[in-house]
Amino acid sequence: QVQLVESGGGLVQAGGSLRLSCAASGSIYSINTMGWYRQAPGKQRELVARIFRSGFTNYADSAKGRFTISRANAENTVYLQMNSLKPEDTGVYYCHCNANTRIYSGSEYWGQGTQVTVSS
Repeated sequence: QVQLVESGGGLVQAGGSLRLSCAASGSIYSINTMGWYRQAPGKQRELVARIFRSGFTNYADSAKGRFTISRANAENTVYLQMNSLKPEDTGVYYCHCNANTRIYSGSEYWGQGTQVTVSS
């Protein structure tokens, strides 16, 4: 089993910055991808950014140029630096991980979510 623990959400004014962190622990053999998804009120959960084991990254169009995802492989931790935040960035941010354990390959795991609120 893999556990994801998120931190770093909060309330910020438009134009401000926040940094989210997510640490994966448990019976991890290797991690394929780690990333962040956002769910705004009344909307479906959507990808914000993810990073592959190779270091390749991809971002939602709304995040490009403002958000940066990075990963500390040794600590199985992923970060999301969010700059120039906008009210439309408001939502619950979920950490996601696709990992190989000693029993299963390519399993999906989710964190509990952390609230990000951007005031105008």
